[in-house]
Amino acid sequence: MRGRHSSIQVQVSSDQQAVLESWLRRSTIAAGLAKRARAILLLGQGQTFTQTSQQVGMAERHLRKWARRFIERGIAGLSDQARAGRPPVFSPSSGSVSGQNRL
Repeated sequence: MRGRHSSIQVQVSSDQQAVLESWLRRSTIAAGLAKRARAILLLGQGQTFTQTSQQVGMAERHLRKWARRFIERGIAGLSDQARAGRPPVFSPSSGSVSGQNRL
């Protein structure tokens, strides 16, 4: 194998593998979460970050970020975290700005 070797080694337990594979079989799972699950499974099988990033369609630096989170937090680390910022001022279901009436 050519290139440098990564210091990040992903090991997936049989329980974690079962959960990740069940995510991939779901039709209602978020696309990003499914992509991360497939990537972690491939890394756990011994594929390199370069091979996995090409196969999954994710930048290698993002793949390394998710691998680190998986190593630190397990399956919970693959979920999106809450984003910073102001909460929305309108309700998406109503389509209008709260506190203001339409003319």
